[in-house]
Amino acid sequence: MARWCYRHRLVVLLLWVGALFGLGFAATTAGTDYANVFSLPNTDSKRAYDQMEKAFPNSAGDTDTVVWKVDAGTVRDAPVRSRIQPVLDEIAGMKGVGKVAGPYQGERGAAQISRNGRIAYAQITFAEQANAVPKELVQKVVDTAQGAERGGLQVELGGQAIQRVQEPPTGLAEMVGILAAAVVLFLAFGSFFAMLLPIGIAIFGVGTGLFSTQLLSHTTAIPDLAPLLATLIGLGVGIDYALFIVTRHRRGILRGLAPEESAVVALNTSGRAVLFAGGTVCIALAGMLVTNLRFLDGVVIGTSLTVVFSVLAATTLLPALLGVLGTRVLSRRQRRKLAAQGPEPERASGAAARWSMNVQRRPRTIAALALVVMAILAIPVLSLHLGATDQGNDDSTTTTRKAYDLLAEGFGPGFNGPLQVVVTGGDTGALVKSIGGTSGVAAVAALPPANGVTVIQVVPTTSPQSTRTDQLIDTLRDRVIPDAGVKAHVGGVTAVSKDFATITGDRLPYFVATIIGLGFLLLLIAFRSLVVPLTAALMNLIAAAASFGVLVAVFQWGWGLGLLGLGKEGPINAFLPVIMLSLLFGLSMDYQVFLVSRMHEEWVHTKDNARAVRVGLAETGRVINSAALIMVCVFLAFVLSGDSGAAMAGVGLAAAVALDAFILRTALVPAAMHLLGNSNWWLPAGLDKRLPHLAVEPAEASSEETAPAGGGASVVHGFVRDVEGVPVDGAVLTLLSKGGRELDRVTSLADGSYIVSVPAPGRYLLSAKARSYGVRARHVVVTDEPLVHDVELAEGEVDADAVN
Repeated sequence: MARWCYRHRLVVLLLWVGALFGLGFAATTAGTDYANVFSLPNTDSKRAYDQMEKAFPNSAGDTDTVVWKVDAGTVRDAPVRSRIQPVLDEIAGMKGVGKVAGPYQGERGAAQISRNGRIAYAQITFAEQANAVPKELVQKVVDTAQGAERGGLQVELGGQAIQRVQEPPTGLAEMVGILAAAVVLFLAFGSFFAMLLPIGIAIFGVGTGLFSTQLLSHTTAIPDLAPLLATLIGLGVGIDYALFIVTRHRRGILRGLAPEESAVVALNTSGRAVLFAGGTVCIALAGMLVTNLRFLDGVVIGTSLTVVFSVLAATTLLPALLGVLGTRVLSRRQRRKLAAQGPEPERASGAAARWSMNVQRRPRTIAALALVVMAILAIPVLSLHLGATDQGNDDSTTTTRKAYDLLAEGFGPGFNGPLQVVVTGGDTGALVKSIGGTSGVAAVAALPPANGVTVIQVVPTTSPQSTRTDQLIDTLRDRVIPDAGVKAHVGGVTAVSKDFATITGDRLPYFVATIIGLGFLLLLIAFRSLVVPLTAALMNLIAAAASFGVLVAVFQWGWGLGLLGLGKEGPINAFLPVIMLSLLFGLSMDYQVFLVSRMHEEWVHTKDNARAVRVGLAETGRVINSAALIMVCVFLAFVLSGDSGAAMAGVGLAAAVALDAFILRTALVPAAMHLLGNSNWWLPAGLDKRLPHLAVEPAEASSEETAPAGGGASVVHGFVRDVEGVPVDGAVLTLLSKGGRELDRVTSLADGSYIVSVPAPGRYLLSAKARSYGVRARHVVVTDEPLVHDVELAEGEVDADAVN
């Protein structure tokens, strides 16, 4: 497939461009039909909502609030009233505004003035729900209301529709994330064209995924949160997947492969891992379905579609683009060096190789330090409080936060989250009296009944996010309502948030068990080992605990919120653990697959665990860290999205990816694998026979000439001398498989002697080079016995075998 896409690159490119613009045109023409389906079956708040919907079927659209405060006098004073009332009348006359209920309208309006008379509010009811109200109308309402301000009179506005006009421009977070990723890619590759490849793949993957999701919103319920999360995950995996493949392709060209062959090898190795990793991400996302929270179904559809398109773009569009660029995926300096000095042998060098050696030398120390760091970061998770953020968590400079604070100041902290007790039978008066005498209730009032249903508004003494408000809801449900002998349910936004947090917490263990179990099975089949998937599952749990610890410290305790400009601390959104764990487990599995697949590849050929772990970490550590850095940049950019849920998910996922890549995959996992030794690759024989075969890496090409079967590892040894018989000190000898994979590398000693390890009998290529000498390479056939092979180097000579 890679070769076909490479050779028919213009056809592939045109198909992808046509798909992107075709889907984009169709989606733009059809528009969006995102539905905020928020159903909590078998909960008290859902039963309350159903009764209210029956009693008030023609309920109006979104209701927002205008709040004003005077520094002196009262809001009833004529100068204040003469400025506010005309403004309210003007807003009421705007097209798209249903009605405005102000405090200057009769006895009921008087309840909208605080006891000290200095704060009042009016309720603006739009004709449509918040997401459907035109932003131009909302902005006009805001400008008109705040136009009444003067010295000593403060006017603020709150509500969902008002919050929409405070959000930064659409696409700002995405653009910042892409620019940050571009910088990292350019530093990693040193080539402008190579930098563009992963970004282009991510744009095609995310674009086709989002347009498809938008079209599907007309046929199934997809929440408006889905495209935001799909963009977040799509940009991360799209750039990362292309990065892994392009890195392998560049390495192939530097090693002397023709661009087409290099692209085919890259897709047949890293491309397989990308395909496998994308599958694990989709499986982790599908784990959300076990929670039975219907609004998450649309999130699964949107995010999974985007991941699928990102994988397709990486495995079809990318080889076509590699064909267009040819050797320009290398920097100019690398192209000049390749032309002048010829191919360079494949080797792991630099910081990654040195770190890999350090992990091999001190596995216990490094594992202990990594565990201590992760344990410290996980401590805050013990105080995790699930709930819902509201406008009280907005930045203190926003009008919604100021309106929230003014209402809390004038009418009590519970005013921003009243409870709605929906009564369908029994003595309502007795229930009102009983609720009024309950500890934690600031005010209670029964609204006029409709269709046999009475709604009792209950204002708690504590804020909507307080645990004491949750306790009040339990008291009303468990004691007050049953004692009053009435049939009633407790609803309202605060009660819904509490029920959602409870359901999420109850179902979280099943969800975690599902995605860990599916991930375990996939890794078991791919790497044919029991220990590797067990290690991966344990590491995923450690990463989840530490990342949620960071999340609690930042958003619940408020550490660094000011620096991030994210407002006030509060509970962690109840939906976040499910979504974040899905993404975290999928992304963690990506890094595990890329790391362990290279180790497994080396293990299959050498049966040397220490070498397999060392080589795997040395060769993949740098690219994994680069990929993680890109994801961190993309995720942190969503702090600028203006959506508190996206900002929370962005910070949490950025912390999770950073900890997973920089501590777990490059320190704790390889250290643990060094300590476990050959048991890493143990699998009972009976289980091995029953498992299907699924290879993440391709099989090594068969040798043209092999020694008799049944032998084990052996060595090639001898001396390196010049044409006059003088020993050559410091010559580098490299043993390569027929496919060009480096199997061992040594340096000759002062007497010219060397010894290289051979994994199994067969035909290999042994190359030798030294400073001031040429390069020589010879095929050697190794049997069960050690092979003696002397090498003669001549100054400036490069033989044909070495070039080939």
